[in-house]
Amino acid sequence: MDDAIDFLGGFLLGAAIGGVVGLLFAPQSGGELQQMIRERAKMVVEEGRRAAADRRAELEAQFAQSKQVVRPM
Repeated sequence: MDDAIDFLGGFLLGAAIGGVVGLLFAPQSGGELQQMIRERAKMVVEEGRRAAADRRAELEAQFAQSKQVVRPM
């Protein structure tokens, strides 16, 4: 259990350090970088919503089809 906690702590610390180093060496200014991150986040959220809507439509179609196959006695 201690090994897992140590690993997770090291992983999170490494991710934080990597993020800071990435921001420090980014070719854009802080404002440009923030705008790029905002745009990318909006795009990811839109893609997620679209994928969720598509999946919901598929599941609703499967549910409707299963209701036709299984009839009450």
